[in-house]
Amino acid sequence: MDLYFVMEFIHILSAAVLFGTGLGIAFFMFVADRTGDARVIAATARTVVIADFLFTATAVLVQPATGVGLVILTGRSLCEGWIILSLVLYVAIGAFWLPVVWLQNEMRKMAEIAASLDAPLPNRYHRFMRIWFWFGWPAFGAILVIFWLMVSKPSFA
Repeated sequence: MDLYFVMEFIHILSAAVLFGTGLGIAFFMFVADRTGDARVIAATARTVVIADFLFTATAVLVQPATGVGLVILTGRSLCEGWIILSLVLYVAIGAFWLPVVWLQNEMRKMAEIAASLDAPLPNRYHRFMRIWFWFGWPAFGAILVIFWLMVSKPSFA
């Protein structure tokens, strides 16, 4: 095994973790929210927050490190159009993901309080959930575009 193979494998694996964890988190939060049960939402949100920090945050750090490593190993330039577009989209994904992480944590707190008081979820929770839901769409779309860019490496000349 050479360094390129190892770095490419890690890069692809971390991209899959980013996409898969994001999709899984979105699915489980969405399904939990649909129950309307603060206890279910609180338990799910606790797990989601942990998963986001363990898996997503780790992959977020690994992706650019291995990507730059691959650029260096292949002798490519960071100024190639598809690489620049990938980096711009990656930053845009982060601009959506960071608020989502905060929202998830806040929704977890609100659900835990509602569950402990056997009270309904506050309106603020539902407002945060709508924002959380809509912030996911551009991030997922951008991830799909980055996957396409990584595979096709188009020339924009």
